Amino acid sequence: MAGHTDNHIVIDRPMDLVWDVTNDVESWPRLFSEYASAEILRRQGPTVRFRLTMHPDTDGNVWSWVSERTPDPATRTVRAHRVEPGWFKYMNLFWEYEEVRGGVRMRWVQDFEMKPTSPLDDGRMTDRLNANTVIQMQRIKQLLERADFRTEIQI
Repeated sequence: MAGHTDNHIVIDRPMDLVWDVTNDVESWPRLFSEYASAEILRRQGPTVRFRLTMHPDTDGNVWSWVSERTPDPATRTVRAHRVEPGWFKYMNLFWEYEEVRGGVRMRWVQDFEMKPTSPLDDGRMTDRLNANTVIQMQRIKQLLERADFRTEIQI
């Protein structure tokens, strides 16, 4: 059995702003509360390879991995996957941005499978990702909708 999540939020800001801020991987430790660091390893055309390291979870586990992310500004979509999947067998991500009434609908889809040696199985990781995605999306929404957000996240 594989895991799957599909979450979205509407951010009351212009498309270009939401797109630019949420695709600036270097700023993610300030944008997302869960990331301790984001290190850019390589850029090749629109594709960026980077290492993310999370703050320790409640069990003391530090999750770190290398991902590749390719944004497509023409379709306002992003495809990503983990190159070093860590405790995942695989992790594929799809981000979609759509202008809607009230702002920009930002949608994140994650498809994955956990390794048998992982501290969490597919079901528990699905629950964890769904819960955390809501927190992170709400944080991004709140930051971007504040008048002084650029100062707060130093963009």
